Amino acid sequence: MGNYVNVGNRGFRNARNREYVDKSELISVVNSTLNTEDFCSCVTRCRRFGKSMAAKMLCAYYDQSCDSRSLFADLKIAQDPHFEEHLNKYPVIYLDLSDFVTEIKDATIVKVMQQTIKADIHNEYPDIPMEAEESLMTYLTRVAARMDQQFIFIIDEWDAICREFTDTPGVMDAYVDWLRRLFKSGQTEKVFAGVYMTGILPIKKYNTQSALNNFIEYSMVNPGAMAPYFGFTLTEVKSLAEKHGMDFDELVKWYDGYQIGNEPSMFNPNSVMNALRQCRCSSYWATTGAYDAVSSYISYNYEGLKDDIVRMLAGGRCKVDPYEFSNDMSAVKSKDDVFTVLIHLGYLSYDWKKSECYIPNKEVEGEMVRAVKSNCWKTVVDALQQSEQLLAATLQGEEEAVARALDAAHDEHTSILSYNDENSLACVISIAYYYARNDYIIHREMASGKGIADLVFIPRKNVDYPAMVVELKNKKSATAAIDQIKQKNYPAKIAQYTDNLLLVGINYDADTKSHSCIIERYNN
Repeated sequence: MGNYVNVGNRGFRNARNREYVDKSELISVVNSTLNTEDFCSCVTRCRRFGKSMAAKMLCAYYDQSCDSRSLFADLKIAQDPHFEEHLNKYPVIYLDLSDFVTEIKDATIVKVMQQTIKADIHNEYPDIPMEAEESLMTYLTRVAARMDQQFIFIIDEWDAICREFTDTPGVMDAYVDWLRRLFKSGQTEKVFAGVYMTGILPIKKYNTQSALNNFIEYSMVNPGAMAPYFGFTLTEVKSLAEKHGMDFDELVKWYDGYQIGNEPSMFNPNSVMNALRQCRCSSYWATTGAYDAVSSYISYNYEGLKDDIVRMLAGGRCKVDPYEFSNDMSAVKSKDDVFTVLIHLGYLSYDWKKSECYIPNKEVEGEMVRAVKSNCWKTVVDALQQSEQLLAATLQGEEEAVARALDAAHDEHTSILSYNDENSLACVISIAYYYARNDYIIHREMASGKGIADLVFIPRKNVDYPAMVVELKNKKSATAAIDQIKQKNYPAKIAQYTDNLLLVGINYDADTKSHSCIIERYNN
């Protein structure tokens, strides 16, 4: 058993020794590509979303140096008609790039990596001569021909060099050239039956074209057939919650919200499993290690970037074009690039049908708030910190206190968002009520020409608070806001809460730069 060649199934065996959510059908997708024109796959997703688990599973399945039948016997892949065809039938090269980037910090990394892998292959096949200066591909071509076998090449954290050597583009270019020599040469199809790379970023583009355009790419933006295996589904998490006696609704609030391809509801697997082990929902996102990068990105002075970050913190969505990004974290040149990086890192989710991005859940929202605080967005930070008092004042019917709190949330000299349209007013009010998300699900319904969008607050499960309908007006009156709620019969939309419902009318006067508020208990 080598370090990089025929490493066996220990990694996946260890995973099966703990609770395991069956994602083995991913193997059938990879099997369908072997020895076809699509035999090279690059599957990228954010940290802690099971990348390494999938790579270890594939290694255990294909590696001919071990017998993995028992590891898969009770999994879905065992029912696949092609299960036996590829099980433990290939010599496998398994490479985790993080092993190298943690030790080698200079331009020798590609050369050292190549020589190390060559030496390991030679230890596995000592009767096949190896020339000291020949390339890895040249040596592999000779080994494959002599053994009359094709390899499976699996690379975990394939983009680690791209991410760690952002200040030394020569290293990244040399690495991409090395990959091209391996996977895009005249000998590639003779040497490899399949190639599977996984990491965070899709393959770098040069002049709008992928450097390895023979790879089929699956990403957070375009996951294709891999979408069901990117995270935990609603059904899977519900089953886990029942098994462990956890509150399913809490798991949804904290870790759901990712729309990945045609999968409308995906959970962060690592966070869900941590919550089950710790018996409590909390933020486990800090361990992903990407916080510093996110804080840096949202500080960029691109037009409209700060406004859009705040809109998303307020529960809104923003348009994004993720297809112009070069997949190079050192080449972020626009607001769309920033949002695309955040999508790949998992800080935003992407709705491809609407070309919109948004903050997926409470866990990630907390990390975004940390990033906002670190960038000293004073007005927003103050509003977030004061939002608990604002909610309490609203529930207690303290109209003047609510008006004063909203005044404090808006300072025309320092506010990131100006009240230049109705959506901005709704957004800032949503930020002011940020704390309410702990106890409420907040819906924003944009009006079409007649007043400003309602904010509807629905109490979460086991929360003994009244529902609230908040109507916003600009340059009118709080009384007009209350009247509109009644005239349009908004309470009927949430009829199940009408026995415990507050009507909140808020008006902003642009001349005096002040708010007014009326709070009424609804009488059905």
